[in-house]
Amino acid sequence: MAESVPTVNVLAYIPSPPRGVWDIGPFPLRAYAVCIILGIVFAIWLGEKRWKERGGQAGMVLDVAMFAVPFGLIGGRLYHVATDWDKYFGPGGNPGDWWKIWQGGLGIWGAVALGAVGAWIGCRIYKVPLPAFGDAIAPGILAAQAIGRLGNYFNQELYGRETTMPWGLEIYERFDGIKPDMMNGVSSGVVIKVVQPTFLYEMIWNLLGVAALLYLDRKFRIGHGRLFALYVAIYCFGRFWVELLRDDEATHIAGIRINSFTSAIVFACAVAYFLLATKGRETAEQIRAGVERPWPWQLAALRAYGAAGAAVAVEKATEESESPAESSPDGNDSATDGDNSSESEGSAPGETETSKAEATKSADLGKNDS
Repeated sequence: MAESVPTVNVLAYIPSPPRGVWDIGPFPLRAYAVCIILGIVFAIWLGEKRWKERGGQAGMVLDVAMFAVPFGLIGGRLYHVATDWDKYFGPGGNPGDWWKIWQGGLGIWGAVALGAVGAWIGCRIYKVPLPAFGDAIAPGILAAQAIGRLGNYFNQELYGRETTMPWGLEIYERFDGIKPDMMNGVSSGVVIKVVQPTFLYEMIWNLLGVAALLYLDRKFRIGHGRLFALYVAIYCFGRFWVELLRDDEATHIAGIRINSFTSAIVFACAVAYFLLATKGRETAEQIRAGVERPWPWQLAALRAYGAAGAAVAVEKATEESESPAESSPDGNDSATDGDNSSESEGSAPGETETSKAEATKSADLGKNDS
């Protein structure tokens, strides 16, 4: 098979790992599983950090993740099995392998969709706003996807068409003893083909997306789930183009990979939400646990809720800017503050004078009674 590899004058192609599984006693250590776990841990750490910076309670991201992560793994596997049905249940398939997640195969859209259901359950239990929670964890999720792509590298999967580019990826023969096993075997050193490293393209795109999300959030203080929608749009845009380069096994519709359709549809939905959702950002008071708030799909109520939070933020900023003037040494400001405070409590104009007149009248009546 080695003769089929194009011979070009390049310094070196990117080598694939010789193996993706190491047996430690009776337990196999799989690089794919390690990458997935590292990605989850990083996403929780970054999400926790961002949640506390926004005024949320410490430990809340981990608490909600206890619901979201299992749902996400199940959703990712179900999406993969649904879109690669013939691989498991078609002619020559092995139905018993459909649940073996460690062999690779997680659909990110299924993971995000069902993971969002798990996060919604956790947020309802702890009474924290799901849109704000999504904004906090969005950059971490995209970073986790980048880390997870390294697992595809070790598994020699999700690669593109053959290429002669200098950064082409070498795909090796692997054997488990004497039996060919591309997933669990060890490389024989024979290069089957040199392909586009689409796992690397997607990983780089994801990392650029993480940097963009962090920058845009810091500059524009995006809230109400719009940063999460932006994450989805960024990922889908890049994934659409990466899918056009891939040549591995996949389900096609009208000659187009099914993931290309999914990318386009989800991208349009994410952009629509970003444009239509409530602008601005939740206050620290609005994201603390135990506060009742509208449901995510109650857009009108969410807008009113967001506007109320913005009004509170403006009021606080105004009070802070006026606080130095309240400590005037001549005492005139304190008297003014007293008048303002009485008016702010709902007193209509003239109520103060009326109260003074009533107080004087009561004093005169007291004198007469004595």
